[in-house]
Amino acid sequence: MILSQVDRTALNNKLSQRFIHLDPGGYFIIYLDPDQELIYVKHYTNVINEKGLAADPDTGRPIPTRGKVERQPSFVVSGRTAKELCITLFESSTPSPVTMLDHAAYLGRELMRAELCLDLGWDYIQD
Repeated sequence: MILSQVDRTALNNKLSQRFIHLDPGGYFIIYLDPDQELIYVKHYTNVINEKGLAADPDTGRPIPTRGKVERQPSFVVSGRTAKELCITLFESSTPSPVTMLDHAAYLGRELMRAELCLDLGWDYIQD
């Protein structure tokens, strides 16, 4: 069955609402700098608490999913393409900051979306 763009969008929105296990290796914030034509990735460490929530390793408090995060990233990398950033994150970092395959797949998808938005001059909002 061939899905229309509207149906694909609806499917992706539904899938974005599923439960996911969080990566104990940390999480990433992805954003664009259109003027420099770069994709940026900030990595933050976390611990997973007894409720399965990402928590600040220093305070033990759950990390909010909305709003500004008042933490320092463990590192920041930038690149011109999704491939360049994936090579940096998965092949050049030892040990890798990503410890779960589903997290790696998610980052690959998001970095491709970010690259597409950069190419087309669109705003990028991380899923």
